[in-house]
Amino acid sequence: MDALLEGLDPEQRAAVEAPRGPVCVLAGAGTGKTRTITHRIAYLCQRGHVAPSQVLAVTFTKRAAGEMRTRLRSLDVHGAQAVTFHAAASRQLRYFWPRVIGGPRWDLVDQKIRVVARAATRLGMSTEPDALRDLTSEIEWAKASLLTPEDYPVAAARAARDIPAPAEQIMKLYTTYEQLKNEAQLLDFDDLLLYTAGALEDNAEVAQEFRDRYRCFVVDEYQDVTPLQQRVLDSWLGNRDDLTVVGDANQTIYSFAGASPQPLLNFGRRFPEAVVVRLERDYRSTPQVVELANDVIKWARGRPAGSRLQLIGQRPDGPKPRFHEFDDEPGEADAVAGRVKALLDEGVAASEIAILYRVNAQSEVYEQALASLGIPYLVRGGERFFERAEVRQAMITLRSAGSPGGSLPEVVRSALGRVGLTDEPPTGGSARERWESLLALVELAEEFAVSSPEADLPRFCVELDLRAEAQHPPTVEGVTLASLHASKGLEWDAVFLVGLVEGTMPIQYADGDDAKIEEERRLLYVGVTRAREHIWLSWALARAAGGRKYRRRSRFLYSLVPENHPAARVSAGAARPPLMKKEKPTCRVCASTLVEAQAVKLGRCRGCPSDVDEELLESLRQWRAGRARELKVPAYVVFTDATLMAIAEQRPTDSAGLVAISGIGASKLDKFGDDVLGLVRAGVGYSAT
Repeated sequence: MDALLEGLDPEQRAAVEAPRGPVCVLAGAGTGKTRTITHRIAYLCQRGHVAPSQVLAVTFTKRAAGEMRTRLRSLDVHGAQAVTFHAAASRQLRYFWPRVIGGPRWDLVDQKIRVVARAATRLGMSTEPDALRDLTSEIEWAKASLLTPEDYPVAAARAARDIPAPAEQIMKLYTTYEQLKNEAQLLDFDDLLLYTAGALEDNAEVAQEFRDRYRCFVVDEYQDVTPLQQRVLDSWLGNRDDLTVVGDANQTIYSFAGASPQPLLNFGRRFPEAVVVRLERDYRSTPQVVELANDVIKWARGRPAGSRLQLIGQRPDGPKPRFHEFDDEPGEADAVAGRVKALLDEGVAASEIAILYRVNAQSEVYEQALASLGIPYLVRGGERFFERAEVRQAMITLRSAGSPGGSLPEVVRSALGRVGLTDEPPTGGSARERWESLLALVELAEEFAVSSPEADLPRFCVELDLRAEAQHPPTVEGVTLASLHASKGLEWDAVFLVGLVEGTMPIQYADGDDAKIEEERRLLYVGVTRAREHIWLSWALARAAGGRKYRRRSRFLYSLVPENHPAARVSAGAARPPLMKKEKPTCRVCASTLVEAQAVKLGRCRGCPSDVDEELLESLRQWRAGRARELKVPAYVVFTDATLMAIAEQRPTDSAGLVAISGIGASKLDKFGDDVLGLVRAGVGYSAT
């Protein structure tokens, strides 16, 4: 027993030795959570509180489950189950099927998107690959959120989902999908959870047999649990409380898929007698990286006080974070590749270096820059740029377009319009990823036209072929290229966080939605905490080489870059976003500290009197209606009602005052700032046309 506890810090030991019953471990990044929960399982088993075969530990990825099993074996714990939610449900459903449902077991859907395609065809909806992927994601979100088809429209509107089709159509698609699946006697992965929960909820004999079998439950990454997974967990527990959960609300980054930190945040309310342990000693990263991570997350809004974790670095000092601003993306990528080369020369292994970005479409310029220096790389969680279906289709389209007149970038843009490149980006999802890939080809054309002014379309196609060929290095261990989402759960000695500009980090479609902006902040926090020693943050003012410098660095960086740093200047005249100074927002009426998101947006406490200019508010509403019609988007995409109210109350007269209102970032300032400020200054009505 002493050997089992040896080497644990006081907080880890408190979690391990906590009595059997409800235990909540709030574990920050790099604090040894896997070590803690596996030692807790071993401790309970060795003390005789539970047999290994009575333990069911669940997590969210096969990789994490495998690591947990390996560690348990090293602690001489054999027979405990460490699996994903879906794997556990699949085993249980297979065992109980004859008694609960009867007849032959239904097969799992091989490719869910094919069934969605059949449903879409029956309803006359789009069956384009991007549309099908986004529609499938909506069905998955609905099922993970425990929504029936009839529930979907209201719930999607309440959650401000960026939906790929009208909500009523998606409701019908969801209904048809379920009908087709049931007619074919098929189950999807969400059904594994639904049927398992139903089996235990509706059959007392089955529930009793399961609960006799498993008596101790452990849930890792509890901040990522969905309502459906929580329902399964509740059905496993019954009226028992032998449950240990581990999580970090600062790392909730899957809300778009239905995940919610609320079960973690409310654990103490559900189990008032629960032992709560906070792990804040960071053994992964240097104090410099830890300080940067703390600085990222401390400005987060809406965090209950009890859930806030302040990481404390335990490693020796390391290099300071590097911040860099570049004129354009190719320059940024070349500088990153050069720094990667320097790290390799210093002895850092290629497998210990990662370049992380917000969307997969950003990878191409880094693939090219690394390839040009002969640096091997691996793309994680996405295909290499030239292997993507939309890029292959675009190259075929360009080759067949002949050699029309006009500037090369305009010719390319026109040709790619036939395969989905629109003037305005889609709001999100697969369609946005596809659009970004097509736009990247136009930017390559712009770059190629600068270096080869006489180039035509056929020569550009040859250039693309050469680039594609150059970006197929041998499949060997190399530098990791990954999206921030794909980096979750991983770590490297050196991490490059790139493309940190407004519209990308935070992503454009998050602007105007406080909850989405906060999730983007948490995503950046996850990226920073992946680094052990070296951390680099950079952004570029233009996309293509020599392009117009219209971009602004991410709002999240203003409190991070030291004031005397060369990269600390405000890019392209950008007004500083709110909370750049290290101060809490206060009510402009009574000076009380504001915490609630709605109060922060309005700049006053909910109970303080409103001084709204009703005439201005009506003018803003009419203006918004007109712009929404012009852009063919819902009115709330322009500005939410709460944002209009805040403008009409605060009446900002310059860009700095406007961007200080929560929900108005740099991209909205660019699009709508002049109009809004004009209305405020004029103080007269506006007639929408």
